[in-house]
Formats: sequence, C-alpha cells, structure tokens
Amino acid sequence: MKLSAKSDYAARAVIGLARHYQSGESLRVEDLAGEQGIPPNYLVQILIELKSQQIVKSMRGKDGGYMLARPPAEITMADVLRCVHGQVFDSPGLTDAHCPPELRAAWKALQAALDAAASAITFQKLLDQSADKEKMYYI
Repeated sequence: MKLSAKSDYAARAVIGLARHYQSGESLRVEDLAGEQGIPPNYLVQILIELKSQQIVKSMRGKDGGYMLARPPAEITMADVLRCVHGQVFDSPGLTDAHCPPELRAAWKALQAALDAAASAITFQKLLDQSADKEKMYYI
C-alpha cells in the first residue's frame, strides 16, 4: 500500500500548524509551505480540503493565514487521510461481488486495523514525541 504525496503534504501541513497552535497565531501559506517543503500552490488546495472538514480554519486580513480549527489532541491521522482520500484504506474487493468472501473479509479486517491505527495517532502525540526527542541527550 502506498499513500500519495498529497496525504504526506496534508499531514505535514497539520503538524506544522500544530506546532504553532499554542501561540494562537495563524501561518501564511508561504511560511507553512517553506517550513514543510510543500509547493505553495499545492498547499493552498490541500488547506481548502482540510478547511472543508473543519481540520483547519482561515483568518483574513493583514495577519491572516491558516491555523488548526481544534486542538492537536482532537485531530487524528485518520481525520487527515479521510479528508484527502475518503477512506484510510480502500480496496475494490470490498464492494466487488466477484471477490471471494474470505478475501473480502481479509480486506475488511485490514481496513479496520489500519483505520484503528490511524485513529490512535493524534497530532498532539506526534508533538509530544518530538518534544521528548528534544529532551534526550547523548553521552
């Protein structure tokens, strides 16, 4: 299974905004794109999709930009993947009448496992992991 660059960029955008969540400041698209290595024009399209699912919100005006619509602890990787792809995992066999039932059951089990794993990853957990790594020191 291979996820698209779009899903990676969407997750990068959310983690970038999560890093700035506590400040309450919005980030300009150009700044977020530069921080996360995302083409700015593509990032705008992704942010519009994330906004439609209430993952991010936009602020107008001189200090306008984007920020998370809710705390990082309430946004999961599954939220981002569903926003970008519709499902965390999908297979044609899930709806194909010619797919053998035992194989369809395997696809459903895989779908449930991946959905549960993606739902367990919050952006706050990712931030916490990053903070823990910064606290570590090496001898």
